[in-house]
Amino acid sequence: MAEHDQAQERTERPTPKRLQEARRKGQIPRSRDLTTAAVTLAGGCSLYMLGGYMSDSIHGVMQRSFVLSREEALDSSYIVPALANAAGEALRACAPLLLIVLLAALAAPLALGGWNFSSESLLPKLERLNPLQGFRRMFSMRSLVELGKALAKFGVVALIAVLVLWNDAPALLGLGREPVAVAIGHAFTLSGQGLIAISAGLLLIAAIDVPYQLWQYMKQMRMTREEIRQELKESEGSPEVKARLRQIQQTLARQRMMQAVPTADVVVTNPTHFAVALRYDEKRMRAPVVVAKGADLVAARIRELAQEHNVPIFEAPPLARVLYRSVDIGAEIPASLYVAVAQVLSYVFQLRIAARSGLALPEKPVIDVVD
Repeated sequence: MAEHDQAQERTERPTPKRLQEARRKGQIPRSRDLTTAAVTLAGGCSLYMLGGYMSDSIHGVMQRSFVLSREEALDSSYIVPALANAAGEALRACAPLLLIVLLAALAAPLALGGWNFSSESLLPKLERLNPLQGFRRMFSMRSLVELGKALAKFGVVALIAVLVLWNDAPALLGLGREPVAVAIGHAFTLSGQGLIAISAGLLLIAAIDVPYQLWQYMKQMRMTREEIRQELKESEGSPEVKARLRQIQQTLARQRMMQAVPTADVVVTNPTHFAVALRYDEKRMRAPVVVAKGADLVAARIRELAQEHNVPIFEAPPLARVLYRSVDIGAEIPASLYVAVAQVLSYVFQLRIAARSGLALPEKPVIDVVD
């Protein structure tokens, strides 16, 4: 059976349960190219828009850090705190840029696969240490596709970088002739423009990679028909167990039904194939209620219980068949059967009165029901 399952092709779409289990194991679609493009674009836009603020802050740090008095230069206890203070100021100056880049690095994966934390993905997997598995991964179709993507990305990024450097070469060479404060801000602006241009190419690559990663993920999650059948058995229970439960439920329902037969006022029979027990309490019920019904062996058992507990048995084949087919156990009879059932109950009540008082037995009514 195991060899048969392995030979089956995974042609079926994954079920929600399969996708949920894969997510629990940390298997979700991800695109590194989307993250790279988002980080590069965020960094470029930040440098372009915040270049002025960052250049002023960093220029002030450089002025304060590179100007030392003779006493400060000779004081060994001054250098380390001064260096730490300068590093803190530089970090505060770059904090907006770092924060925006960090948010972009977090937002890109969330946009594709959503937030997911899996402790199972942190566990070491010994099969990754298998050299045979490593060679298979190295020369698999997926590896070839990744190699082609890497070469394509390198070509696109290199081409855009060369064009940007060629276009900005005069401005880059002119930075050395500008004042320090102006040169720092100009350098940030040129860097931001270059990163924005490169991110345009990376976004083009990501637009191709994201659908491919989604397709590849759904392909990996595909299931065989046997796996789907097994999952249905696990979630809904095997047919054997469900059949056994239905059998037990039917047995219990039949026992409860048989316990209600002694409380009936009359049992209407076919006379042999069907038996329907009726009960009516004018103080509690709007209409007579079917408390038990059955066919063949069950009908015979209902008649036996009725005889044991002195419940009247009334033979009316058309009425018995209609009651058996149209009224559920515990339900009131329909209005179309009120007259026929009333005739039966009236006859039964007259029989009881005659038996107690010694009067003559009433004449049995003829029940006219359209079957």
